[in-house]
Amino acid sequence: MSASTWMPADTERARQIWAEYQKQHDTIPLIGQTAGIDPVSGRVWIGESAVDIAEQMEAKGIRTPVYLVRVGFDYYVRKGQ
Repeated sequence: MSASTWMPADTERARQIWAEYQKQHDTIPLIGQTAGIDPVSGRVWIGESAVDIAEQMEAKGIRTPVYLVRVGFDYYVRKGQ
């Protein structure tokens, strides 16, 4: 999947994967870190930042878009105020 083919269903699938991941893993020690969720493979990457996740993925030869979320929050970054 390329970034241009990301669909709302991909976002929903990634959110479902993340919800299930949180049920199966203790994420409290990870609060504030970044999670990158691949809606196709179901893989969850955890890192300090989006850049860290991108570097982890590149090291494994993986170049697919991921859904990013800040652990402990329902978003990655918010603009405003």
